[in-house]
Amino acid sequence: MLDRPLPRAQTPTAVLLALSAAACAASAPYPHPVSLPPVSGGPSSERASPMPVPLGPQARWIRPEIITPASFTQCAIYARKRTGVDIYGDAGRWWDMAAGRYARSQTPEVGAVIVLGGTPRGHVAVVTAVLSRDEILVDHANWLNDGRIQVNVPVRDVSARGDWSAVRVWHVPTGRLGARTYPVKGFVLTGAG
Repeated sequence: MLDRPLPRAQTPTAVLLALSAAACAASAPYPHPVSLPPVSGGPSSERASPMPVPLGPQARWIRPEIITPASFTQCAIYARKRTGVDIYGDAGRWWDMAAGRYARSQTPEVGAVIVLGGTPRGHVAVVTAVLSRDEILVDHANWLNDGRIQVNVPVRDVSARGDWSAVRVWHVPTGRLGARTYPVKGFVLTGAG
């Protein structure tokens, strides 16, 4: 849908060109089915990834972004605000603390919280799209230990069995998949999807 009416065209060709341009501008490059609330306080600045991300056999193009919030944001606080999950403490403990309180899975779902190991305090991120059996998008905070928020970040399953037990995360500043592999504890299902 357009925000404003199309300018009057003088010829049928101009009308067709204007309509096709409007359709391209209005269509999203991929479905982003998540309906999670934004974090309050809005960003003070944004920086887009230098390169779009080609993903999957259909070559979807995703543009990850880094957002600088008004204050330093930790990954656990961000995930809690985005999903409403009522878990506190180090991100690496979220998997165990979710037992008996939230459904848990070894496969991603939109709105779930992925719990990563491989760092001293762990890391959590919110799944915002499942693109294929081995590619998802996440939004997360403090991935680069800078308190910033990253959105539309690709994560790829690189486990030997294809079971989401190991992933690599897109490195937004360089515009490529990160070299380090992180173990995945699992996905905490929040019902936010």
